[in-house]
Amino acid sequence: MRFRDRSEAGVFLARMLERYKDDPNVLVLALPRGGVPVAYEVAKALNVPLDVFVVRKLGVPGHEELAMGAIASGGVRALNDYVVRQLNIPPAAIEAVAEREGLEVQRRERLYRGEKPPINVAGKIVILVDDGLATGATMKAAVLALRRQNPAKITVAVPAAPAETCNELRNDADEVICALIPDHFYAVGQWYEVFPQTTDDEVRDFIGRAA
Repeated sequence: MRFRDRSEAGVFLARMLERYKDDPNVLVLALPRGGVPVAYEVAKALNVPLDVFVVRKLGVPGHEELAMGAIASGGVRALNDYVVRQLNIPPAAIEAVAEREGLEVQRRERLYRGEKPPINVAGKIVILVDDGLATGATMKAAVLALRRQNPAKITVAVPAAPAETCNELRNDADEVICALIPDHFYAVGQWYEVFPQTTDDEVRDFIGRAA
């Protein structure tokens, strides 16, 4: 099975979350950019608020495609200790990457939300949505950052992810819903027929429509 696009994935995922429909204590947070079209359909189907939660990958210096961790809103980091140890990455290098990506987190928050403050998640049931997970590093950082804001419950919900990643996230989130758990998972995009990069303008459009 493959999804036609992110919107279809969101509609499919929403069916697995129907118990949260019309609950005034629930809100959906999307990981931009790709998670926003998925989360928009989830929030619309459940009739709950939508906002963004910005997370950035921390790439290994010189090999940026390889994640050594991630940083989320609030400056919270989740490091992959195995990668850091194996590549002997010095603390100063980690700090430099984290500072740069932290500035990008702040820039994107201003770009997507404008002057609007983030939704208060204290005491809320938060559904964190992305368009899929590979290593889960960015989602782990998001969960750790949200914990500091005292939500009542954190549910991670994604259209596709490998079993290992889903299981690991259960150590951090209160609930993990992975719609597709394929035996052979190589990349998130392989589970979509159409998988273009989501633009900043599209993110702002979805957030505006949800409001």
